[in-house]
Amino acid sequence: MILFWIFAGITLIGLAAYGFQVWAIRQTLKEREAARGEKTLLEGATPALPPLSASSPGISVLKPLRGIDDNLFDNLASVCMQDYPRYEIIFALQDYNDPAYKVAEKVREKYPEKDITIIVERCNAGLNPKVNNLTPAYKASKYEVILISDSNVMVGRDYLSKIATHMQDPDTGLVSNLIQGTGGRTLGSVFENLHLNSFIMGSVCFLDRFLKMPCVVGKSMLMRKRDLEAIGGFPAVKDVLAEDYLIGKRIEESGKKVILSHYMVRNVNHYWGMRRFLNRHVRWGKLRWRIGGFRYISELIGNPVFMSCIPVLLWEPSKVTASLLIASSCIKIMGDLYIGRIIRAPMKSLLYFLAPVKDIIIGIIWFIPILSNTVVWRGNRYIIGKDSLLSPCAETGKWSWGYRLTDAIKARFA
Repeated sequence: MILFWIFAGITLIGLAAYGFQVWAIRQTLKEREAARGEKTLLEGATPALPPLSASSPGISVLKPLRGIDDNLFDNLASVCMQDYPRYEIIFALQDYNDPAYKVAEKVREKYPEKDITIIVERCNAGLNPKVNNLTPAYKASKYEVILISDSNVMVGRDYLSKIATHMQDPDTGLVSNLIQGTGGRTLGSVFENLHLNSFIMGSVCFLDRFLKMPCVVGKSMLMRKRDLEAIGGFPAVKDVLAEDYLIGKRIEESGKKVILSHYMVRNVNHYWGMRRFLNRHVRWGKLRWRIGGFRYISELIGNPVFMSCIPVLLWEPSKVTASLLIASSCIKIMGDLYIGRIIRAPMKSLLYFLAPVKDIIIGIIWFIPILSNTVVWRGNRYIIGKDSLLSPCAETGKWSWGYRLTDAIKARFA
């Protein structure tokens, strides 16, 4: 019974931490100028940022493409409809046979008045395929300010005008955005959107508001070339898994501010299968373990549903153990539903009842990074080192049987 009370205490700590995350999301969504008496974002107003001047900086939007993401055409088209005076769009691919190439061509044909370039260039400068895509696009870009925007991101017409206002401050080095998961027509995509809108958004807002630690997610990153080059440019992150995190960290260490914009971009996930969901979060877990070290334990403690599930699994279910699990699950469902309402996530209310199932799966995944330090990324296996540094991992050798066995088990149950 002592062990039960230990897990019950950890569950309460996790629920308290989750409550702070929900509060941090709410506060982050409030308008920066609320103290002046304007309505907040939660009340439906648009943010009162300083107006853009006639000399607003030109922006080079870099879009790395590979394969057909959900809603790809509309995602790419959304950045072509910006109410912003000067910007170019560069779609970057490695291969003309990539199906995303035809989609990029259709977007360019639909918006002939826009400054759109498609670059197809095979670059093998490093082990990170996204950086390999971005490198030729970066070299071809003509503006001092660049925006890295992922292909599965959809934005409103005011996207560039809102985030560019932060660049009026010369001390700002990088601007990232809140990310809302949207779509969800399969179980895997529903789980992904629930996780993006609770754990990911909550963690980013919590770290920014309470710990003053910028946590940059690479879906949207606005920065000046000179600030990126001051930290070594793309060559400095060509062999790491978490290039977005390290770019943000090093820009902050250089003395520049890393800003979390309250402008929310939409990460469109329609048809994710469970295998894709599992593989993605196993990889992200390994990334955070190699970056955070023992701080990674906070993710397990901060998963109250999973922690309250352990007593049910370790001992026979009883009223006490079941009550703890049901109570924590209900609180999590209500909290996620509240977040969904304040961020206006287009998700049916009944789907939030899947949140505890998703949290239990994430809790099981948490242990995998401690047991394995390799990742398969786009057909290649790598060993993940400190700060997510990648090194090739041979498929033959002393330990290769272990990797093949792990892959076989994952393939069997995924």
